[in-house]
Amino acid sequence: MNKIHLYFRSIPPKDRFFKGDGYLISIIKTLISYNKVSGIKKVFINLCKGFDLLKIEYDVNLPFEKIGAGDAVVVLGNGKYALQGYRQLNPVIAGIGLMTHPSEWPGLFDEYPVAKYLQHSRWAMNIYIPYYGVDKCELWAAGIDTTRWAPAKHSRKKVDVLVYNKIMWDKQVTNKMLKQPVLNTLEEMGLSYTEITYGEYNEAEYSKLLNQCKAMIFLCEHESQGFACCEALSMNVPVFAWDQGFFLDPNRFGWNDPVIPATSVPFFDDRCGMRFSDFNDFEKQIGTFWDGVKHGNFKPRDYILENLTLEHSAQRMLDIIGDVYK
Repeated sequence: MNKIHLYFRSIPPKDRFFKGDGYLISIIKTLISYNKVSGIKKVFINLCKGFDLLKIEYDVNLPFEKIGAGDAVVVLGNGKYALQGYRQLNPVIAGIGLMTHPSEWPGLFDEYPVAKYLQHSRWAMNIYIPYYGVDKCELWAAGIDTTRWAPAKHSRKKVDVLVYNKIMWDKQVTNKMLKQPVLNTLEEMGLSYTEITYGEYNEAEYSKLLNQCKAMIFLCEHESQGFACCEALSMNVPVFAWDQGFFLDPNRFGWNDPVIPATSVPFFDDRCGMRFSDFNDFEKQIGTFWDGVKHGNFKPRDYILENLTLEHSAQRMLDIIGDVYK
């Protein structure tokens, strides 16, 4: 193996009013959404950070034709465009964001010399195995920047609970039947809370809230990794997570895959906090969870440092590269 080439390629923005304005509009949108990074792009950025920490040399988005014989190629996201124009013979380690479901690209391994398709967690990888085969699928978790997401030494925890709202499907019903009763219960318990909604904040705001809050309630149907939850854990904030057990994307019926076991916290153990399946379960367990928070029984940052650092993730990628390019 000579070099490592990392790719994160997105479809170029289309011009709207005059030639070249697509890139200008893209830059303006980036400035407006300061410090907002998509989960797929963060996967790529954090792998680069991990390689930097391990002092591993790599190229980023080099033109495909400049890839040398024996060089390793890793393509992370973003849609089918990520591999468009790839005509090299080098095997490709690809994944995470090239598609939502393997039925959208059943011929991936026939069209390109893909050696491994990556997924962050076991439940997500199980969706891909029937299409691509167990030997072609590989687990690889993205790392968390534990220096960026570290608890402040002298933070003042003035809020009891941060409610993280990433409800994706049947929002009106789920907010009414789950989120609002959860908020009502917190009020009945005399607990202060603040709410944050996925996609409506930047990292600085989120980090500030995590430093101010003693615990977090995470409301999301399912996650293949869950950066926001992992970042809260990295800041040593215990999480009480809604984990109802199934993949609820309505597209699953079109994929002819209606029953898919899933989890909202694929990276989680007893140090991180607790889970609840529905509101009744929340009511039964919230007292136990809050007692654990008050007595300092949870140590979520220890879990992240043990399992999901940038270095751990980068080393795992090196192991996969070593297996593909023996």
